[in-house]
Amino acid sequence: MVMNIVESIRAAGVVGAGGAGFPAHVKLNGKAEYVIANGAECEPLLRVDQLLMQREAKRVVRGVALAMEATGAARGVIATKAHYHDAVHALEQALGGRNDITLHLMDSYYPSGDEKSIIFEISGRVVPSGKLPLDVGCVVSNVATLVNISAAVEGTPVIRKDVTVGGEVPHPITVTVPIGSPIREVIALSGFSGSRENFALIVGGPCMGRLVEDWDAPITKTTGGLLLLRRTHSLIARRTQSPERMLKVARAVCCQCSQCTQMCPRNALGLNVQPHKAMRALITGNGALLGDPKTIWACSSCGVCTNYACHMGLVPSEVMALYKSELSKNGIRPEPEMDITPDPFITYKRVPVSRLIARMGLSAYDVPAPYTETGYQPGSVTLLLRQHVGKPAVPVVRTGDRVHAGDVVAEIPEKSLGARIHAPIDGIVTRVDAKAIQVAGGESA
Repeated sequence: MVMNIVESIRAAGVVGAGGAGFPAHVKLNGKAEYVIANGAECEPLLRVDQLLMQREAKRVVRGVALAMEATGAARGVIATKAHYHDAVHALEQALGGRNDITLHLMDSYYPSGDEKSIIFEISGRVVPSGKLPLDVGCVVSNVATLVNISAAVEGTPVIRKDVTVGGEVPHPITVTVPIGSPIREVIALSGFSGSRENFALIVGGPCMGRLVEDWDAPITKTTGGLLLLRRTHSLIARRTQSPERMLKVARAVCCQCSQCTQMCPRNALGLNVQPHKAMRALITGNGALLGDPKTIWACSSCGVCTNYACHMGLVPSEVMALYKSELSKNGIRPEPEMDITPDPFITYKRVPVSRLIARMGLSAYDVPAPYTETGYQPGSVTLLLRQHVGKPAVPVVRTGDRVHAGDVVAEIPEKSLGARIHAPIDGIVTRVDAKAIQVAGGESA
């Protein structure tokens, strides 16, 4: 039965829906003590997970149970925020008094949905740098991933994605759309009609999401949010400054107060991340002041240092990202910490989400984004061959082939880490190249 579960997940193309897209069949092909469902919705302004838990509570619970069966875990925990009242009620009803799966209600702090933070809060264990949650007996999956796992054993592949469209849009909404849908069309479902000249697009959340200039790029298996902000917004201005300006401003105003390090969630876990030393090394040009460079790998790029701790408008998280890139280029890899001692005052260092939102100038956009049935169907979809950790999927269709929703269009490369890709709509394959498969539906099909 365990092999049937894992094979069903592999066949359905399930990947981590809330993060980098790690193939779920690989994650569950191991032994664990805990299966943790991550319903904490780490990023501000997004509503996908809490609304999904309301609508699909039974599938969330079933997904946890299936993951427990696959990994041999004795305990399942669904972690979500206490103030998600409707979701909590739905999950309590779905659990029906079972004692092998429990609810863990969290305060509204950032980054509560960080994998290492959630493991520590539930188990008291810290995942060292370069190690996986399985190394401390845990498997963590986003609630959307678990819903997809539940659907996978029913024979339904991953072909649709829930997405919140928010920020400066007329009607913030959360919708379900076919994977591969053009972002531009999904944004329009909120009534948004602004231009790229005046607005910037963040794919993901405001803290860890990425700025995307191509509004015709497709929705992927990991897309959770589409946020529109004016290009004059301070968050966008910080993100788009040149490295030269970033260095110039840092040299002028960084006073080495170390607030960025004191407020760092990974530092509080005992992982020795010290952004202020990265700033010191940058502004002096002296790499020796960085300390042990391997500690940078423990940085999660959550952005607390940039968006909350620094009162000077600096971007320590961007500097950390630059150093991580340089370390990677030079072949320096993370090494597990030998002595991990979490800060005894860690709970006092947690950043309330409401205060983070206010500090980032986003309070006006912290509004409901209700789940909305739109009936949207794209005229065509673009299916990226890499929507997951690992190697790109290998196309098994050719231009001119007719496909139906749910058909496999790209396979996992032999003996490689990867995930299957399925057609989300009925249609005709109009393009196949090294990066993507395009399928046209509607009358053209």
